[in-house]
Amino acid sequence: MAMAAGGESGTEPGMARAFPGRGAPKATMAERLAHLALGAACIAVLLIGLRVEPAAAGHGSHTQIGLPPCGWAVAFGKPCATCGMTTAVSLVVRGELPRAFVTQPAGFAFAVVCAMLFWMSLHVTVTGSALGRLVGREVFRPRILWGLGSLVLGSWAYKFLTW
Repeated sequence: MAMAAGGESGTEPGMARAFPGRGAPKATMAERLAHLALGAACIAVLLIGLRVEPAAAGHGSHTQIGLPPCGWAVAFGKPCATCGMTTAVSLVVRGELPRAFVTQPAGFAFAVVCAMLFWMSLHVTVTGSALGRLVGREVFRPRILWGLGSLVLGSWAYKFLTW
């Protein structure tokens, strides 16, 4: 097979720019172990969500795993920034996506991201793919971090309105 203009056999010119992870060095053993830990943490969150029954009130499910009632809610009678997250995760793992979103939008997003990170981490751990490096580079951009912060604050405001 002849070498393509991009210098790699079987690739087209500009392919490395279109797919930045393509041709990247394989994940190191440390990266694979980090992804193994990340995947384990993500699946643990999802399994806990499966164990917990969603609270009808839309918050308070965390008490089923031995955590105390929300100190913020007890002290101020208003939701904390994470109120409803455990309930939303428990709804996502049951496939009740619209109800999870209405319960706590940031919790819904957190559960979906945990599921995606679990599969990505499993892929990186098993295959040594550089995908994790690419995703990590993209996720920690200021625009993404500001967006995540805005999602949490917006969800907190939403919980105040629906409390």
